[in-house]
Amino acid sequence: MKKILIVIDMQNDFINGSLGTKEAEAIVDHVVEKIGEYPKDCIYATRDTHQKDYLETQEGKNLPVEHCIQGTHGWQLHDKVAAALEGAVIVDKPTFGSYELADMMVMEAAGEENIEIELVGLCTDICVVSNAMLIKARLPEARISVDAACCAGVTPETHEAALKTMQMCQIAIK
Repeated sequence: MKKILIVIDMQNDFINGSLGTKEAEAIVDHVVEKIGEYPKDCIYATRDTHQKDYLETQEGKNLPVEHCIQGTHGWQLHDKVAAALEGAVIVDKPTFGSYELADMMVMEAAGEENIEIELVGLCTDICVVSNAMLIKARLPEARISVDAACCAGVTPETHEAALKTMQMCQIAIK
């Protein structure tokens, strides 16, 4: 069975920057440890990627906090995570979920009898759930899981709600 790890948006702005939380800071070492469990050629990571006109976008109007502006310190992966991810595939995504990432998972699954995809990262209730659902829709027979100890939501309550939503859609919660 091929096992793939997807690390979602472990960026400075979500950890200790403009949208950072103590819960996000608390998972950094867990995520680094998880990355160490996978071969580098089986790891993908995403970066939330916005432009300078972010506040003019629909997302920016609904969440008027500049974050993850391409090229800024906040957009960069957290130093510990970046070091652990060296050699992994990085996908820059302009919104919550990435069709490009889901397509990459379809390509990974091609020719494989079984595939298991595990997601970790930030934020459980926005980008983790969005990508997990996109991948599940594209690969309904793949075993997809989320490690709750390696995720954090905008709030602890919305983190739990997202985990329950994914579980209802047959995504395993570890």
